[in-house]
Amino acid sequence: MPEPPAVPGQPQTETVSSASPHADDPTSGDEPSPPPAAADAPPGDEPETPDEVVEGEVVEGEVMEGEAGEKPAASAEPASAAQPPATEPEAAESGVPVAEAGTLRTQLDERTADLLRVTAEYANYRKRVDRDRALAADQATGAVLLSILPVLDDLDRAREHGDLVGPFGSVAEQLITALGKYGLTAFGVKGDPFDPQRHEAVAHMTSSEVTEPSCIDVLRRGYMLGERLLRPAMVAVADPD
Repeated sequence: MPEPPAVPGQPQTETVSSASPHADDPTSGDEPSPPPAAADAPPGDEPETPDEVVEGEVVEGEVMEGEAGEKPAASAEPASAAQPPATEPEAAESGVPVAEAGTLRTQLDERTADLLRVTAEYANYRKRVDRDRALAADQATGAVLLSILPVLDDLDRAREHGDLVGPFGSVAEQLITALGKYGLTAFGVKGDPFDPQRHEAVAHMTSSEVTEPSCIDVLRRGYMLGERLLRPAMVAVADPD
């Protein structure tokens, strides 16, 4: 800008450029330019610090104090989080946890009773299955052995006639021994007391030689499969006089 003309009788003053001395300083930013130094200031003295800068420092100090004051508030949160939870008496005083505990206890008792009932039912089921399996196996074995009994009857008749000798007799004994391993046992001997549960009477007579009904003749032997009657013995019964 052109300098204004000098006024007669007024001393000349040094013109100060309107540009800020820190205009070329990249760190100055948007800070306001300091007022020009007094004309009569010595060349070696530094210009006084503007009031705005001092006020800015004070404000910055207040901000720092504010930040420093916020740290205790932030540190107070872990302290509140570290507080122990409410004790059981305090929870009991509210009433809600106690009611929930009672409901959970009732549900637990019901589930425990259901579990015990299911366990007992399963145990009974296992016993019933094992019993039925054993019965089915026993019935199957009995059906097979029952079909072999006529062969054993022929062996008994051959023994009575004296034909069960030599190798044939040895084979017959091996067969009887093998069948005995499955629980097959023969019964029915002359002179046994008559048992209507095990004997089938095909003839009756009286005799003074007996004091109770007895088997005086065995026409066909009976067989037991373990504790079960497989076939009754066919006998002739003598009753006392």
